[in-house]
Amino acid sequence: MAISVSVPKDLSGIKTKVALNLTKRQLICFGGAAAVGIPFYIFTKDVIGTQAAALIMVAIMLPFFFLAMYEKDGFPAEKVVYFMIRQKILTPGIRPYKSENLHKQLEEREKLKKEVAYLERKARQKQ
Repeated sequence: MAISVSVPKDLSGIKTKVALNLTKRQLICFGGAAAVGIPFYIFTKDVIGTQAAALIMVAIMLPFFFLAMYEKDGFPAEKVVYFMIRQKILTPGIRPYKSENLHKQLEEREKLKKEVAYLERKARQKQ
């Protein structure tokens, strides 16, 4: 009796799990969320109440969870956000294609030459 295990053909998407079936990035982000959220809850539950403190603690911890879990096209959340900021804010908008019409430029040059010649002739006649 043979035991078969299916192995995915693309191994690039597999990440190394460190502990509790979590990656190192996830452990760091969840640890950061706990380091920020739990002390906040402990110090504010007596002042603003347990329910409000718990809701605010969840809101404070959400960005850490987002950084730990979100990934698009192989890029982590902070790189995706950087790409979005770079695309929308740091780089110029749509640049329309504008061709240079050399024929029109030559025509304008000839027109200016004719005008200059006319003005020079007119100035010589006055002298």
